[in-house]
Amino acid sequence: MKKGKPKNDDIAAELDKLHVLQGVDFIKQLKLIASFADFHLIETDIYAVGGEDGNDYDKQLNAARKAIAFGYTVYILPNPKTTRSADFIFVRKGVYKLFDLKTISGKNSVGNRLQESIGQTNRVLLNITIDYNLRHLARDVRWYFGQSDVALEVLIFNKGISFSATRNIALSKGFLKMLMNTFR
Repeated sequence: MKKGKPKNDDIAAELDKLHVLQGVDFIKQLKLIASFADFHLIETDIYAVGGEDGNDYDKQLNAARKAIAFGYTVYILPNPKTTRSADFIFVRKGVYKLFDLKTISGKNSVGNRLQESIGQTNRVLLNITIDYNLRHLARDVRWYFGQSDVALEVLIFNKGISFSATRNIALSKGFLKMLMNTFR
């Protein structure tokens, strides 16, 4: 174990602090969590700290593999039972972001899955594993930003492509056209 780094036992408490932190303090907390010595390399640029036998681990690993293809380093977070928490810390070009994973494998399920994310984190990763109606996707992402004042980003992995929908993009008139041009 790296000397001076927090232990895995402290992760649940540190993750819980993310719910009250904002701005620079939030980013510092993400960096602290990612520095925990108990994170171990699973595959190139994918780290985890236990939980490999959890119910969602295969979905997390699948999404993490896609994320590294898009240039991210991925930290798969444990799922503490005491608090609602996100699934990943993504790092790219020194920028740390916290994401909740929603794997989309059913028709018309994006809205329900986004609703589940409200209150967990302000960034959601939609890992779409089926052919999904882009009009429904655009409608549901817009709805999500309308429902959550703190929502910042919906990152969409679909058909080997990554698309980041921020509030301004999702609420713009050209959002559906952007999705269609990206994923068709």
